[in-house]
Amino acid sequence: MQPLTLGGEAVENSAQFNTTHWSVVRLAGQSLSPDRAAALEKLCRAYWLPVYFFARRKGCSDADAKDCTQQFFSRLLAGNDFAGLEATKGKFRTFLLAAFTHFLANEHDRATALKRGGGQIPLPLDELTDEQLGRFEVGEDFPPAKLFDKNWAQAVLSQALGKLRLELDSAGKMPQFNALKIFLTTEGAAAEYTAVAQLIGVAPASVPVLVHRLRQRYREIVRTELAQTVATPADLEEEMRHLFAVLNQ
Repeated sequence: MQPLTLGGEAVENSAQFNTTHWSVVRLAGQSLSPDRAAALEKLCRAYWLPVYFFARRKGCSDADAKDCTQQFFSRLLAGNDFAGLEATKGKFRTFLLAAFTHFLANEHDRATALKRGGGQIPLPLDELTDEQLGRFEVGEDFPPAKLFDKNWAQAVLSQALGKLRLELDSAGKMPQFNALKIFLTTEGAAAEYTAVAQLIGVAPASVPVLVHRLRQRYREIVRTELAQTVATPADLEEEMRHLFAVLNQ
């Protein structure tokens, strides 16, 4: 049993993609409709971190990267600056990287840059954890685009894990979640399962079953999270393959 594999049921009904965040953004075109704005803001809030680290790896200081990230997302939410790029990109991930690369290339004069907190979307730019900063520090020669993908994959998993945590919390199963979450990404030994069984008050034979169910639900949430960033079922399958390729690097 693998900790987190591609698996899962392929999405058969393409109609459901008409209501995903990225589909709403793309279908709405350049209109400033509330639905489009809300969908884009959700995506921006979830996936700003890969942009920040991309700016750092491109040579920006911490302060400049934060200012640039804030300005980029503020402009993205405010208007039509990236219309041409948007029309040619089927996935939010590829659009985001292309749009930010385009943005950086045209930002020679920072005198009028929006400062952090002055934009339309407050991002937790000053709340980076040591773990998050460690993603940037590892491998100084790591290409910016690969670093972007690595942080994108971590952001997807983080979003999914947060939703899984909320589900189990709502079901009154936080002790179970806290005890089993380590097995989402690692295999457990028999002795570890026995210890967990004692901790949460179940039979040892029940632990592998609970782990399997938790992994299955986690995988489903990962797929749902990724579905919000693509426009078609085919894109989702491709994005799932890309996610696991990045995680296995």
